[in-house]
Amino acid sequence: MSDPETKREGAAAVEPPAASAPAGESETPAGESEAAAASAVAASAAMGASVRPAASAGPAVPEPRAASGTPAGSAAPAASAVAESADERRIRVRALKHAAPYLKRFRGEVFVIKAGGAVLADPAGVRGLVEQVALLFHLGIRVVLVHGGGPQSTRLAEALGVGARFVSGRRVTDEGALRVATMVLNGEINTRILAACRDLELPAIGLSGVDAGLIRAHRRPPVTVRNGDEPEQTVDYGYVGDIDAVNAEWLEKQLEIGALPVVSPLSADATGTLLNINADTVAAALSVALGAEKLILLGESPGLLEDPDDAASAVSFLDLERLAELRASGAIREGMLPKADCIRNALEGGVARAHLLPAGVPDSLLLEVFTPEGAGTLVVPDLAALSPAERTLRATG
Repeated sequence: MSDPETKREGAAAVEPPAASAPAGESETPAGESEAAAASAVAASAAMGASVRPAASAGPAVPEPRAASGTPAGSAAPAASAVAESADERRIRVRALKHAAPYLKRFRGEVFVIKAGGAVLADPAGVRGLVEQVALLFHLGIRVVLVHGGGPQSTRLAEALGVGARFVSGRRVTDEGALRVATMVLNGEINTRILAACRDLELPAIGLSGVDAGLIRAHRRPPVTVRNGDEPEQTVDYGYVGDIDAVNAEWLEKQLEIGALPVVSPLSADATGTLLNINADTVAAALSVALGAEKLILLGESPGLLEDPDDAASAVSFLDLERLAELRASGAIREGMLPKADCIRNALEGGVARAHLLPAGVPDSLLLEVFTPEGAGTLVVPDLAALSPAERTLRATG
C-alpha cells in the first residue's frame, strides 16, 4: 500500500484539465491561496452573483463610464490597481476551468454534511459554514446539513449543575442531560443555523429525527466497551438511541422541492420517549439512505491521525483496510472512534466517499470539494477505485 499521507485528488474521481494560462497571460500570482481559488471557483460558477444580495432601495444603476472605461469624473486607476484586478480575473478563470469537471460531476448529487458543535461555537463559525453550504447549494448540489452540539450541551449542563460523562467518545445521557440536549440541539443550534440561512436567502427547513418519523430508533441497551488499553466495562448510555430505520422517502421530498434540510440528531422510540443520537451516526445513516455521493464530517481535528498526539500526522488519503489498521493500532481513540465507525458504515452502505475535515481551516469544505489536494482526510472503500490522476498526485504530491 502506498504512503497514506501523500497528497491526492480528494474531490472526485475525475481528471481535472490542465490549468494553463491563455496566451499572453502570466501564471497564477505567487501567494495565491487555495482557499481563495476555491472561493473563486464557486463564485465564478455561480455566474458572478453574490450569495446574499446587497440591501438597497432599488436596482443597482451602473456608473456612467468614459470611453477609456474609467468611471466618468474619476481619475485613471493606478497601474498597480489595474494589474491586481487582472490577476484576480485570471485566478477566477483558471479556478473555473479547474473546477468544471467537479461541477459537472456533482450537480444533482447528495452531500450529507455534519457540523460538530465546535464548528458552530460562535456566530462567525455559523456564518462561515453556511456561506460554504450556500455555494454548494447554488451550484446544484443537494445538501443535507446535520449538526451536533456537544460543547454547547456540556457548557449548559455545567451551568445548570448537570454533570457530563463520556465513555469511548460517546456521551452518557441521563434525564437531566436529555433536557439539556433538547434545549441546545432543537433550540439554540438549529435555530441559529436557520437564521444564518435566512440571511443568505437559503430555503432551509429545520428538522429533527422526531419529525415525520425521519429517524426511528430504540434505546440502546447496556453494552460492553473497551477504550484503548483500558479494561472492558459495561455501560448504560441512558437515553441514547440506536437507529432502526430512516424515512428516506420523506427527506427526498424535501430535497425535490428545493429545500435544504437542517437536521438535529434527536429522535424518539415507538412510545415517544426522546433519545439522543450521535450526530455522526445520524449523518452516516442519512447518507446511506439517500445514496449520497459524499459524507463530510466537519470538526476540530485536522483529519485522521497516525499519531493521535501529533496534529501534523494527519493522513491525507486511505481506504477501509488502512482505516481498520489505524483503529487496531490504537491511533483512533476516544472521540474519533465513533467517527471512524460512521465512515466505515457509510462506505460499506454504498456512499462513494467520506471526508473528515478541519473546520478551523478557512473554506475547508470548498477546498476539499474543488481542489486536488483537499483539506483533510479522504476515505474510500478501496484504493483500486482511484482515478489515474489521483494515483499520480498521490505518488508525486
